[in-house]
Amino acid sequence: MSDYFESDIDRMSEDDLSALEDQDIQEGRNGDDSAPVGFVYPTNLFRLKLEYSCEGVYATAPEGMVLRGGDYVIIPTKYGKDYARVMGPVTRPVGIKPADIIAIDRKADEADMERAASLKEKEGDAFKVFQEKAANHKLEMKLIAVHYLLEEQKVLFFFSADKRVDFRELVKDLVSVFKMRIELRQIGVRDEPRITGGLGICGRPYCCHSVSDKLKPVSIRMAKDQNLSLNSMKISGQCGRLLCCLSYEYDWYAEARKKMPSEGLRFFYDGVNFKVVEVNPITTSVKISGEDGRIIELEASQFVYQDGRWKIKS
Repeated sequence: MSDYFESDIDRMSEDDLSALEDQDIQEGRNGDDSAPVGFVYPTNLFRLKLEYSCEGVYATAPEGMVLRGGDYVIIPTKYGKDYARVMGPVTRPVGIKPADIIAIDRKADEADMERAASLKEKEGDAFKVFQEKAANHKLEMKLIAVHYLLEEQKVLFFFSADKRVDFRELVKDLVSVFKMRIELRQIGVRDEPRITGGLGICGRPYCCHSVSDKLKPVSIRMAKDQNLSLNSMKISGQCGRLLCCLSYEYDWYAEARKKMPSEGLRFFYDGVNFKVVEVNPITTSVKISGEDGRIIELEASQFVYQDGRWKIKS
C-alpha cells in the first residue's frame, strides 16, 4: 500500500496509454521483492489480513500456538497494535522479503472481539464527523475508510485526493472531538478499490481486493504481449490504471512465447515466402501469411528453433 496512503478500432496513442501505467514502470523502477539467496522461511508462517484495509500480512506464530483459518490474532502493524484475521498457513512463500514477516503477539479472545465490534459501530459516526470537518475547512478529500485500533487510543482515516492536502487544522479539530490520537493516510488510486472492493469487468471481485494486495507495476507492454486490444476501456480497471491481472498473467505469456516464433518473422515454406502474422499462446497456434495470399494456421509444435533461427519441421 502507498505510504500516503469502445470500440476496438478506437485505439489510443502510445502517449495516452502511458497515462494508464504505474509511475514506477514509467521511470524504470520495478523493485525487488525476492528474499536473499539461501534465506529459509519459518515453518510456522501464516498469512493474515487486516480487514479494514484489505492488506495482507505475513506472520509467525509462537511455539505451541494452534491457528486455523478464520481465527483472529493480535499483531503489531505500521499503525499500531491491532487485530488481524488468519487466512491460513503459508508453505511456499512467493514475493515476500524477510522484512515483511512479523511475529504474532497472541490470539484474540472473546473480550477482544467484543471490543472490536463495539469500535466498529463507532466508525460510522466518525465517518460523518470527518466529512463535516473537512467541508468546514474546504478541503477536497474523499474519505474511504475509518478504523479504530483495538489496543491503542487511535483512529485511522484513509482518504484520497487529487493533490497533497494540508490537513493540520483538520487534525486539530478531530482531536478535540475524539480525544485520542488521529492519523490521516492519503492513499493512491490503486489502494481505493483494494479497500472498498467491487466487481471488475470480468465479473469477479477485484484482484487487488480478493487475490493479493501486493500491487505489482503494470505496463502497456504486458497488454501487447497478451494480444489484447489497446482500448483503455478494456484494459484499465476501476482505479483508472491498467488491470492488475495483466501483471499476474504476464509471466506465463512471456514463458509461453519463448517456445513460439514471434510476429513478423519471415521464412520460406512450401515454395512460398511466408510471414508470421499472429501468435496465440493460449491455443498454441501460429498464423502465417504467404505471398500467394494463403493464410495457414499451424500448431506451435510444428516449429523448431535450430541454428539460430526458427524453422517448420519437415
